[in-house]
Order: sequence, then structure tokens, then C-alpha cells
Amino acid sequence: MIRLSSLFRSESAKEIPAKPQPDERRIQPRFTTQFRSTFSGHKQEGQGRTLDISAGGCKIESDMKVEPGSKFECRLHVPGLDWPLRIDEATVRWIDGHSFGIAFSRIAPDEFAKLKAVLSDLEGDE
Repeated sequence: MIRLSSLFRSESAKEIPAKPQPDERRIQPRFTTQFRSTFSGHKQEGQGRTLDISAGGCKIESDMKVEPGSKFECRLHVPGLDWPLRIDEATVRWIDGHSFGIAFSRIAPDEFAKLKAVLSDLEGDE
């Protein structure tokens, strides 16, 4: 397993600004999606819909109640992939009604490579 923060530092400076603007905390580009997602942790299981995604996290719409700071495993069911994309650890950063934002805090290198390929495909679709 590798921590995502170590991967982002190796990206070229042209693509990722050193410091985000004060009113914009996102560093990676975010893409609109409609992927089914499942997540589990702390004796809880749920499912939802991934509404947008970036290399560092995503927004999920779900009826499951989560708390900021809670951690869980997440699987994103991306059309075209043989198996769901597995995020070993995701941390809830914010909640807004039935939606919440998660940061990908731990992901295997092969899964991160798949995520980058998915994002590249989404970028080509825009």
C-alpha cells in the first residue's frame, strides 16, 4: 500500500499547482460521474452513487449516515472495468444532506493506476 500524498508530489508542477487558491481547496481536476459505489467499515455497509471524482477523492450520494472523519473501504463500480476500483481507505471530509465528500487516504499502486486511467478517459470525454 502507498499513501496518495506521496504520489501527488511526483506529478509535474504544470498540472498541479503548489498551493490552491484560498477559495478553492481542490488540487486535482474533478470530473462528473454516475458510478455506483459501495462502502463498508465500522460495522456499517452502504451503497451510493459517485457524482464526481478526482485522483484524491470523490463525492457520493447515499442514504447511509456517515460522520466527518470516519474511515471505510470503498469500491467504485466503473463501467468498462472488469472489477470495481478498490479504495482501501477513504476518509469522510464533509457532509451535505445525502451527499458526502471522501478523500482517498490509502490505495494500492495497481488500483491507483486504474484510477488514473479512468480519469484520463473522463478527461477525454469532456
